[in-house]
Amino acid sequence: MTKQTGITLFENTKVRIVWDDEQEKYYFSVADIVQILTDTVNPRDYIKKMLRRDPELKSKWGTICPPVEMIAPDGKRRKTQAADIEGIFRIIQSIPSKKAEPVKRWLAEVGAQRVDQMIDPELTFQMAVDDYRRQGYSDRWINERMRSIEMRKELTDEWHRSGIHEPKDFAILTNVLTKAWSGMTTGEYKRYKGLTKQNLRDNMTNIELALNTLAEVATTEYSRQSNPQTMAESQRIAQEGGDVARDARRTMEKRLGRSVVSPKKAADYLASTEESKALPDADKPKSRKKK
Repeated sequence: MTKQTGITLFENTKVRIVWDDEQEKYYFSVADIVQILTDTVNPRDYIKKMLRRDPELKSKWGTICPPVEMIAPDGKRRKTQAADIEGIFRIIQSIPSKKAEPVKRWLAEVGAQRVDQMIDPELTFQMAVDDYRRQGYSDRWINERMRSIEMRKELTDEWHRSGIHEPKDFAILTNVLTKAWSGMTTGEYKRYKGLTKQNLRDNMTNIELALNTLAEVATTEYSRQSNPQTMAESQRIAQEGGDVARDARRTMEKRLGRSVVSPKKAADYLASTEESKALPDADKPKSRKKK
C-alpha cells in the first residue's frame, strides 16, 4: 500500500493527512480535527467522552478510524487514529462546534484539490516539492528526488507491462537492483543508515539518489529492449541495470578517494544545513558560500 504523508493547514492549524494511493482517498488525523473543533488540550480525553455520548459511533469506531502511520509531533512515525472524509463528517456530527461548517468546507476543498491533482499530475509534484521544502530539504536535493520519483514510476510501469504485479516481486526486483549498485539490499541499506520505517530514498544523499536513478533508468531501458517474459529474466535485467550504476559509483569513488554510499540519513544532513544557516556569515565555511 503506497501512502504519501503530509501536513496541511486549516486556519493556520496543522492537520496531518495521508493520501492512500491504493484506496484513492485521504485519511485525516482524528485527534487533529477534534482539537480544531473543540480547542481541547487533550483530544484523547475528548474522544473518550464523545464515544460515551454516542454509542452508535462507538460501535463503528474501529471501522471508521483505522490506525494509520503518520508523523507525530516529535518527528517520529507512529500509528494514529485516522478517518477518511466520510468518517470525519460522521465524527463532526457528534461534536457541537461553531467551527463545524468551516471544517466541512475545508474538507471539501482538500478533496477537490486531490481531484485536480489527478487531472493535472504537475499539481501533485508541486505539492510534494512544497512538502519537502517545509521539511528543510535543499532545492538541489528536491530536484533530484522529483526526477527519481518520475524514473521510478517509469520502471514500475515497465515491470507491470512485463507481467510483474505482486508487491513481493517488486520488492525482489528492487533488492536485486539496489544490491547491484550499492552492495546492499534495501533492508540492509536502511539498517546501514539507521532507518526503521522511513523511506530509504528520502534519506539518500544527492549522489546516492543520482546513482539509484541511473540504475532504475538503465533497467527500464534494458527491459524495454529485451521484453522479458519471466520473473527470472526481469531479475537478470535488474542486475544489469544496477551494474551500470555500480560501475559509475566505482569510477566516482576512485576519483574522490572515498565511498559515496553514506550512513547519513535526512535528519543528519538537514540538521547540518540548519546549523550552517544559523551561523554568522563570517563563521560559515567558504565552500558553503559558493553558489
